[in-house]
Amino acid sequence: MSASHHTTIVILLLSNAIKAGTILLFPTIGEIFAERVGILNLGVEGMMLIGAFFGFIVTRLTNNPYLGFIAGVLAGGIASLIHAFISITLRGNQIVSGLALTIFGAGFTTFYGQRWINMNLNASFENLKLPILSNIPVAGSILFNQDIIVYLSYILAFVMWFILYKTMIGINLRAVGENAKAANAMGINVYRVRYIWTFFGGLMAGAGGAYLTIGYAPFWLDGITAGRGWIAIALVIFAMWDPLKAVVGAYLFGSINALQFQLQATGTTIPSAILNMLPYLVTFIAIVLTSIIVKAKHIRPPKELGIPYSREEK
Repeated sequence: MSASHHTTIVILLLSNAIKAGTILLFPTIGEIFAERVGILNLGVEGMMLIGAFFGFIVTRLTNNPYLGFIAGVLAGGIASLIHAFISITLRGNQIVSGLALTIFGAGFTTFYGQRWINMNLNASFENLKLPILSNIPVAGSILFNQDIIVYLSYILAFVMWFILYKTMIGINLRAVGENAKAANAMGINVYRVRYIWTFFGGLMAGAGGAYLTIGYAPFWLDGITAGRGWIAIALVIFAMWDPLKAVVGAYLFGSINALQFQLQATGTTIPSAILNMLPYLVTFIAIVLTSIIVKAKHIRPPKELGIPYSREEK
């Protein structure tokens, strides 16, 4: 096998890894911001399923992947409002509410998705070569010969990092996550801030799900997200609640995901069950190592994470 053929295989593998990582990057960034304001949402998997389902259905019916993507994004956002209402307005248990949302998403998509099982899409996102950048040797073909949603994820990560650390919006949302009562005393509407960023988290989970069924695997199966929502929650810890570190984590796990499919396609002797387990095994190892680093560097989650806020309480 020639060196150029090896290079082509590597480029294809890493290009697919970027797409697989994009599925995780959206919900990871969304959950980072939800947790930064104190809302723990374990319903990411459910919101991704709902986004994947509506993204697939609308694309199938309209043959327009962009309309489908928008529909999936909005569906995830609307689903997040269930969690927001229970967690913020009713001050319910955030863990129970998030788990219930995941169960709801799985049940909803299984029930209404029966007639769509194994159906494919006739339309998907087309790759768009960026002038000049796509001509960079190797890296250009991997990073800059992608579709518009991947490019959107690049921009999103940097924009959200800038908002979080360099703007008054970021200062306010971090204040809410660190000390909600003090933030309220400063004139910040804690309820509104928490609703906005919980909704944003849902939009991003919907985006990840929609990209999965439109841009990465354009067909429908029950439980098609296959635990990616849980990996996204784990990546929040891996990223230490930082949007730019989330990019590294998402593409790392995207690489593992793409690798297991590549190995299965080449007819490896490694059992498929072990290959399917790889992303989750790596997630476990990464969380253990990250937890050690977080403890050593005294990095901690937002103080108010998972704690209901009541303006009336003193």
